[in-house]
Amino acid sequence: MEENKPNGRDEIFSAKVKAGKRTYFFDVKSTRGNDYYLTITESKKRFKEDGFTYEKHKIFLYKEDFNKFLEALNNTVNHVKNQLMPDVDFSQFDQIHDNHEEVHASEPAIKENNHNNSELKWD
Repeated sequence: MEENKPNGRDEIFSAKVKAGKRTYFFDVKSTRGNDYYLTITESKKRFKEDGFTYEKHKIFLYKEDFNKFLEALNNTVNHVKNQLMPDVDFSQFDQIHDNHEEVHASEPAIKENNHNNSELKWD
């Protein structure tokens, strides 16, 4: 993979999730001081008269907030699954690595977690 160095920041790892008309990118980047952070980008294709453009929204997540972010995300997803929609079989939405999730990295790919476990892990 060719190194991407916008503004002197190396991209270390990237995962892409296609979700309907949106695509989400999860990118690990490094700072000039050899620290790491995560960017989460939502990209939506918008059509115009003369073609199309991409509308992007980006979140920067720093290491000191990883655990708080994951805890809030887990709690929110579990609330929807267990309290608001307990009768929905969410496993019907599992589409493991069939063009819905692509991983590109200069390191080995993320190990798959047990899909019966609804907790996200940051290892």
